[in-house]
Formats: sequence, structure tokens, C-alpha cells
Amino acid sequence: MSAYSVAINTIRACWIIFGAIWLIAAVSTKRSVYRESRAHRLRYSILLVLAFFLLTRGHRLAYPLSARIVPPFELIAWAGTVLCIAGLVFCIWARFTLGRNWSGAVTLKEGHELIERGPYRVVRHPIYTGLLTMFVATAIVVGHVAGIVGLLLTLVSFWIKLSDEEKVMLRQFPDQYPAYQRRVKRIIPFVF
Repeated sequence: MSAYSVAINTIRACWIIFGAIWLIAAVSTKRSVYRESRAHRLRYSILLVLAFFLLTRGHRLAYPLSARIVPPFELIAWAGTVLCIAGLVFCIWARFTLGRNWSGAVTLKEGHELIERGPYRVVRHPIYTGLLTMFVATAIVVGHVAGIVGLLLTLVSFWIKLSDEEKVMLRQFPDQYPAYQRRVKRIIPFVF
């Protein structure tokens, strides 16, 4: 089996594991006391669904979206595999650190806590950091233009959602959150 096949299969497994853990863990969250509207949620959700479609099915689309721009070198396949696994591990660590405060939408939970431990010491939005790492890994391994476009749409989607989340957190934790923002970067540790 080639390194490229191993990479594709491992990345596919990472996405399946991610989905399964998120579905199972979603059952045990706190009751929401605030939830954004569906229309508000659609602003970033549609972009994310389109991004994932482009990333995973872009090779079947018409040229130029199907054009391969990242060569299928063995080193790239291994780097993508390692990145995807690292992104998945970071996501899982963040999800379990967040615990019952997690939600797929912008919400406030009953007794909501500001989590600053674990991966939240490194970045304010570690789940997005891990997911972006998984998206980057997938995009470089599949290597087509559509995957790169999907990666850009993912960035826009996450930017919209995390901006909304930060507004909610600033209202909920007016003293703590600004200090946290000054100490910890949004998505890329020590950079941004």
C-alpha cells in the first residue's frame, strides 16, 4: 500500500472518529440558557458544509476545481497524516476539557464557565485550531484546487463563528474574558 493510500485512509478515519466523538459527547451537555438563531447559525454553517464538500469531493468537480496543485509526494502524504492525527488529538483534548459547556452553536449554558486550562491555555479556540489543522492536512493530501478553496471557506466560517462566540463571552465574563484575550491568542498559539 502506498504512503498516499495510507494517508487518505488515515485521514478518513480521523474524520470518522471526530464525527463519532462529537455526536456521542453532544448528548451530555448542560442546558442552554441562550442560543443564537438558526438564521444566524446558517451564516457560518453553510460555508462549512460547502467547504467540507469541496475538500472531500472536489476531485470529482469540473476543471479547474479538480486540478491537482499539490503533488502526491510520499513526504507530503506522511506530513498530512501526522498533521491530521495531531489536529484530531487537539480537538478531542479541547472538547473533553470544555466538557458540558460545549455546544455546536453559539450558546451560553446553565452555569457556564470560562475554561482557561488544558489547550485553552494555548489558544482561545482550540477546537477550531484542531479542525483547521485537520482541514489543512486533508487539503494538502488531496491536493486539488477545490480543497484549497474549501480550506479558505473553513477559515471564513470559523472566523464568523468565533467572532460571535467572543461577543457572547465578553458579555458573560466582562472582567475575565478581556484579560484572557490579552493573554491567549485566538487560533494560532503565540501568533494570532
